[in-house]
Amino acid sequence: MKDFLGTTQRIKQFEGKKGAVKNQFIIYTDKGTMLQSYNSIIAAKVGGKVYLDENDWDYSVTTGKYRNQFLGETRKETEQKIKSGQYILTNLNT
Repeated sequence: MKDFLGTTQRIKQFEGKKGAVKNQFIIYTDKGTMLQSYNSIIAAKVGGKVYLDENDWDYSVTTGKYRNQFLGETRKETEQKIKSGQYILTNLNT
């Protein structure tokens, strides 16, 4: 895991509208929280900033559904924030 994301403190299965979601996890670190889908970190909230994985942030409809819930917004809103520079695209997985 990238250093700026912090040290893992706890991992919890993502809770969707109908309960626990298979293969989706929230990772809590000493610096923030992250959404992991299968083996990829999709989004991270660290130090008041939002980082999205440049390769996997919009990997599939399912990934998008849980990313939207994690961020509390729609795909369109996320795209606008990427375009404005409010969200940072980076490689969260190497």
